[in-house]
Amino acid sequence: MRVFIGFDDTDIVNSDFGTGKVARCLERLIPKECKVWGVIRQQLLVDPAIPYTSHNSSACVVVDCPDASYMEVLKSAAVTHIEKVSLPGSDPGLCLVSEGDRTLPLLTSFGALCTAKIVSQKDARLAAGSAHLSGHGGTNDGIIGAAAAVGLTASGWSGRFIEYSGLRDFPDSVKVSALRQKNILVVSMDRDACCPRPEDMVDTKGWLRPRLWGSMAVLPVKPSGIGLWESLGEKRNPDKQKI
Repeated sequence: MRVFIGFDDTDIVNSDFGTGKVARCLERLIPKECKVWGVIRQQLLVDPAIPYTSHNSSACVVVDCPDASYMEVLKSAAVTHIEKVSLPGSDPGLCLVSEGDRTLPLLTSFGALCTAKIVSQKDARLAAGSAHLSGHGGTNDGIIGAAAAVGLTASGWSGRFIEYSGLRDFPDSVKVSALRQKNILVVSMDRDACCPRPEDMVDTKGWLRPRLWGSMAVLPVKPSGIGLWESLGEKRNPDKQKI
C-alpha cells in the first residue's frame, strides 16, 4: 500500500534545514517493513500576497508499506518528526493520505489550484475531508502546502524528485544504463534527437533531479555530443537552495 505524506513551512528565512530536508529525514523514523519510494518537491504559486520562506515549495514523502495497519504508525512518526524539527517562527503543516482514499481526487484538484491562485486554510481542509491534515505551530498555514504536495504527487504528473533510489550517490557523469537500473527513465527533450542508448553518458551537472511524470522518475535531457547528454535544470545558488 502506498502512503503520501506532505510537509510544508517547517523553516524560516536563512535557516540551513529546509522543508525538503525535513521530508527526506523522515525515512529514518519509519518502520523497517516500510520503504520510502521517493520524496518529491512541489512548486506552488509565487505571489507577493503569499507568505513563504524562499521559493514557496512543499514536499511529499511517498512510502510503500505492507498494509493499512501501518497508517497510524506512520502518522505518529510524521507528527513527532515535524514537531521536533520545525523551527520557531515557522507555520508547519502535515498531510497524510493513503492511495485509494476518496479524498485524493479533491486533493489533486486542490494542488493544481495552489499552483495558479491564492487559497485558504479552509480550502485545504475542505479538500482533505476526513484525511489527516494538521497544523503544528504559528499560523498553521503549512497545511495548505502539505495538502497540495499530496495532491500533486498523487496525480503522478508534477514535481521533481529530491530523493529516489540513492540519486545523491550518483557521479556527475553517469551511464544511461546505470540510471535505468535504478528505474530512472532518460528521455530526450530535443526535437530531432535519437533516443538515449544504454551506453551513452549523461552529465547531471552534479544535480540529478528526475521529474515525476506518469508516476515514474523521468530525467529529461538534451544532446551535448555524440553519445553525450546533459540533464535539464541545474542547482540554484547553494546558499539559497535548501531542497
